[in-house]
Amino acid sequence: MNIQMVDLLGQYNKIKDEINARIDEVIRSSVFVKGGKVIEFEENLKNYLEVGHVISCGNGTDALQIALMALDLKEGDEVITTPFTFVSTLEVLALMKLKPVLVDVDSNNFNIRPELVNRHIDHHTKAIVPVHLYGQCADMESLNEIARENNLFVIEDACQALGTEYHFRNGMTAKAGTIGDIASNSFFPTKNLGAFGDGGALFTNNNDLAQTMRSIANHGMSKRYYYQQIGMNSRLDAIQAAILDVKLKYLDQYVVARQTAAAFYDHELAGIPEISIPARVSYSTHSFHQYTIKVPEKRDELQQFLGTKNIPSMIYYPLPLHLQEAYRYLGYKKGDFPVAEELSEQVLSLPMHTELTTEQLVYITSAIREFFS
Repeated sequence: MNIQMVDLLGQYNKIKDEINARIDEVIRSSVFVKGGKVIEFEENLKNYLEVGHVISCGNGTDALQIALMALDLKEGDEVITTPFTFVSTLEVLALMKLKPVLVDVDSNNFNIRPELVNRHIDHHTKAIVPVHLYGQCADMESLNEIARENNLFVIEDACQALGTEYHFRNGMTAKAGTIGDIASNSFFPTKNLGAFGDGGALFTNNNDLAQTMRSIANHGMSKRYYYQQIGMNSRLDAIQAAILDVKLKYLDQYVVARQTAAAFYDHELAGIPEISIPARVSYSTHSFHQYTIKVPEKRDELQQFLGTKNIPSMIYYPLPLHLQEAYRYLGYKKGDFPVAEELSEQVLSLPMHTELTTEQLVYITSAIREFFS
């Protein structure tokens, strides 16, 4: 049985006529950078998210950097974030000579804990960067309250959560990425909305920040060849925008397909005492960029066993960022973030994509039960 961690070709085959037609339009127009298709996609994504502004850029890492540049943070300013995430979150802070202040995560939902954030705020703190890990939102309402009380910015790292909905205590809902001051998003091919290459975007409801970020992403230009600030070259090309615009129409269907696969996993794996299925929080849906179980004992042995059955799996992430060689300069040591460290030894992500069949899911879950029998 041919099971893939992410089946990009299968997804493409279902909409290839639409995709190919849009790519052909771009080629015939000869407008490959910025231009109509990029503007069209930004507008459609803005309407989908019900957010004030969408500013496309080169990738998700650039999106984080552009967001931080737009806030005009100074060298040494402190930004609170999580050690249990992809490296981009910390990498950009280091490159900008900001000081990352790390706090531990929740052992069940893997996201940053607001009460720990609150304990680490001082007069050097300028921003909080929560990560919506694996497709489920961090507790944004609590984080926003903390930010308001302390005059801080909130930058959502929403790269894994496009299509997720946040539920406020008052009954209102909003899309992930529209709740903080700014959000960064990635269109890496494996994401919920993935391009056929790199791509990224920023979301905000703040008009001034939107104008600044759009300028920064285009060399700091205010108008052609006039530069009002130091910027960078980070643009979504028109072919990727055209592809993403087609796939955007299917994003809600893609999320439902992931949720359906997750429900199957839940049902079949819930009775195995040696593993924990993904926890759900009351304030967020889960778009399942990843379906990640916890295996306290024999995680690596299970992964090896699945490999013998031609079932792929991944460990996101095998070593928390504070223990990585590149970030030892921050002064953290083993034991500082016990939950993140424990999770790195327990988490295992199973195949998760829009094209999973019932037959494949049965095969995967049967293999897991076989291992623990």
